[in-house]
This record gives sequence, structure tokens and C-alpha cells, in this order.
Amino acid sequence: MAVQATKEVTYAWEGTDKKGKRIKGEMKATGEAFVNATLRRQGITVLKVKKQSGLKSGGKVTEKDVSLFTRQLATMMKSGVPLLQAFDIVGKGHNNPAVSKLLSDIKGDVETGSSLSQAFRKYPLYFDALYCNLVGAGEQAGILDSLLDRLATYKEKIIAIKGKIKSALFYPVSIIVVAFAITAVIMIFVVPAFKELFSSFGANLPGPTLFVMGISDFFVSYWWAIFGSIGGGGWFFFYTWKRSEKMQGTMDRLLLKLPIFGELIRKATVARFARTLATMFAAGVPLVEALDSVAGAAGNRVYYDATKKIQSEISTGTSLTVAMQNVEIFPNMVLQMVAIGEESGALDSMLGKVADFYEGEVDDAVDAISSLMEPVIMVVLGTLIGGLVVAMYLPIFKMGSAV
Repeated sequence: MAVQATKEVTYAWEGTDKKGKRIKGEMKATGEAFVNATLRRQGITVLKVKKQSGLKSGGKVTEKDVSLFTRQLATMMKSGVPLLQAFDIVGKGHNNPAVSKLLSDIKGDVETGSSLSQAFRKYPLYFDALYCNLVGAGEQAGILDSLLDRLATYKEKIIAIKGKIKSALFYPVSIIVVAFAITAVIMIFVVPAFKELFSSFGANLPGPTLFVMGISDFFVSYWWAIFGSIGGGGWFFFYTWKRSEKMQGTMDRLLLKLPIFGELIRKATVARFARTLATMFAAGVPLVEALDSVAGAAGNRVYYDATKKIQSEISTGTSLTVAMQNVEIFPNMVLQMVAIGEESGALDSMLGKVADFYEGEVDDAVDAISSLMEPVIMVVLGTLIGGLVVAMYLPIFKMGSAV
């Protein structure tokens, strides 16, 4: 009960500011008294405070929602729409209530004196350090509309490349799951029916049939252990993967060594590295500080550790090209482009070209994998299911030839 008493809930409030203007908003707090006290400190005369129902928020805020909101906000600010009005337009026009509520909360923070970057930092689940740093840089330099436009482009590119990777991996994984489910159904329900039929033959069964029947007996006797082990093992694997840095490092290294898919993941990670660094550098963020965000956005523990090492070397005076050479995980073409960018003073442009090149490589690789996987999967499924069917019909064929 003590935990519930201190749990934060959302309160909707209405009041008037120092000029008598009627305003309203929402606030997360542990109680109504806290809301009243906080608003009074901000010079707001409270008229009404009401606890919000948790059911109203609905849905969840996705990365795609944040990307779309960023694009809309950038477009409106470039068109001269005031910031708070832009938040109103985007929030009220969104189909997802969770996004509308998030934007309303951010708008409320800005109205009470927070900068936009400070307001975003209160919601780290949706706005990472890179996002907040770029918005902060835009506010300081007076080019928030340009930085939001650049951020929207960045997020759109990153979402697109993540989608390509997921689509490349989803197809074979889904086929494997379906194949296992079909095999389990055959082993548990179909093969035992054939076994009862064959028991009346009174003849020796072929070796393949006996082998399949042995596997079926194991499935029937221990189906609970098989499915329990797979389900429990899968849950434990992903639980550990998310929470153990050692596990993350091991798995990310193994993923990079996978045949076919490893090269695809490597190209996608290099593209994300280059795109993030180009975006941060073009926004005027110092290189050492920018590499913090680049490491977090890499999406692979091997490249995260490498980026941290690069950051450490650059902070002691080493050039970016030399520091990247020292970690020995970047292709030669990337190193040459970075070297040219450093010499010519156009590092952000060169990194952007690297990102464009590798994003194109990922597109081509996904198309090639998709066209390659279809016949391979057909052969594997045909061999598996066809083998089971033939093994179970062999005794019938043998009896037919004897007759």
C-alpha cells in the first residue's frame, strides 16, 4: 500500500496566470496537493485540478510517431508557425491519443518556462540524448527549424534501414517457426495414427519409418518439456541479452560473423554510424561530444566499444581517421572518405555520402537475400515435410508391391 501511495498519476488542471489569462495543462504528481503547490510556485492561480483516467492515453508512442512529429514540427516552424501553436496543431491532429498526450505534456513544460530540449529530456523513453542534444544546439544557434528538419531526415533514414534489417531477418525466422509447428503437429497427432495402422500389418517396417516413429514417440511423451524448454530458453535468452552487457557483446560479435546476414548487419551499422556522426557534426556539436551519441546510436556493442575508444583517442589529440584506423573495424573506403573530409573541412558531407552509399548497399543486400532465401526455404521445407510423408507411406508402398 505504501508503494501505491507514492505512485505518480496524471492530473489535468486549469488556472489563470499573472496576467489573468486562462490556461490549462496536465502534470504528473503524487497527489493533488503537490499539483497545487507546484502551480502556485509558478505564479498560477489554480481553479480546478482533476485526476486523469489512465484509460484515456491509449496506445503507445513509437519511433515512427516521433519521426513524423519531428517532420511536422520542422515543416510548421519553417512556415513561420509559432512553436506552441505548432504543438497544438500536431497534437490535436494525431490519431494516437498517447502521442497527443505526450505533446500536450511537452507543450505544458515549455509554457512554464522550460526550453524545448529540457522538455524533451523529461521523456528519455522517446527522445534520446542525440535528439535532445541536437534540439539544444538548434535553440542556442537560433536555427531550430533547420535542426528539426535535419533530425527528421536522420530519423526517417534510421527507421528505413532498421526496417530493411528486420524484413531480411523476419522472413527466414517466421518460416522456421512455421516449419517447427507443422512438424510438431505431424509428430504428435498424425504419426501416432499411422503407427496404430502399421501395428496390424505384422511385418517389419522400413528404417526411415521406424526413425520417424521414434521421434514421434519422443514428441508425444515429452511435448511439454520440448515446448517448455524452447519457450523458457527463448525468454531467458532475450531477457539476458537485454540486461547483460557481456551477453550483448558476445551476441553482437556472433551476429557480425554470421554468413550472409553478418555482412548485412555490418553495413547497416556503418551506415548508422556515419549518418549519426554526420548529423551531429553538421549541427555544430563538438566531435568528442558527438561521439557519445554516435556510440549509443550504433546499435551494436562491438561498434559501441570501438566508438568509445575512438572518442578517447580523439580527446588526446588523435585525428578521427587515425582513431578509426586503430579500431580496425571500418572498411577502407570509409577511412579514405573520412580522411578526405578532414583534409577538406567537409567531414559532415563526406560522412553523409558514406551513409548514403551503405544504405544503398543494405537495400541491395536485402533484395539479394530475399531472392536467395525463397528457393532455399522451399527446398528445406520440401525436404523436411516431404521426407516425413515418404517415410510414413513407405510401408504402404511396400505392402502394395507385395500384393
